[in-house]
Amino acid sequence: MTESADGRYMRCVIKSFKHDGSLHRVWLENWQVPADRLLPGLDSRTVWVLINEHTTVQESNGREWSSRVPAVTYFFPERWYNVVALLEEEGVRYYCNLASPPYRYGDVLTYIDYDLDVVVLADGTAMELDRDEYDAHKATYRYGEAVEERVEAELLALRKDIEAGEFPFDDSTARLFYQQWKEQMKAEGGTQAT
Repeated sequence: MTESADGRYMRCVIKSFKHDGSLHRVWLENWQVPADRLLPGLDSRTVWVLINEHTTVQESNGREWSSRVPAVTYFFPERWYNVVALLEEEGVRYYCNLASPPYRYGDVLTYIDYDLDVVVLADGTAMELDRDEYDAHKATYRYGEAVEERVEAELLALRKDIEAGEFPFDDSTARLFYQQWKEQMKAEGGTQAT
């Protein structure tokens, strides 16, 4: 992944696609945490951290909306899921997408969304979402046995990570990444500082 040589946050567009290559959703303004601002024990080769706040989101049908809460998103180049920490007033809610490993070229990060999700509420309750959508799309898009096996294996790994309560399911880490970014944007007079 391209990183800033001077330790500055880099702007990035996130695009998710369906298995057939059709566009699913685009988050227009995100900021990558530079390697030198990752916490000890984290490595930019194994996790990419992106932050957004009130970013415009475009759906494949052209509809646009704005995210309502700040988000810290963790992408793992070796994993088939990503985790979005939604910083809500009542606590941090984690939205986990079963998805292909991310790929980045220039200022665009892409991945394939496999529809199956897990949400972890602020009280720690975890719920699987959209199994019916996943089942319908695996036939429609012809995921194939290898993809289906990988998605199910990664779902089990994700559930173990959630139960362990370790990174990235750590509220204080998500809030720290967000606060550091917010302070940097204010210092630079960035458009995201509010």
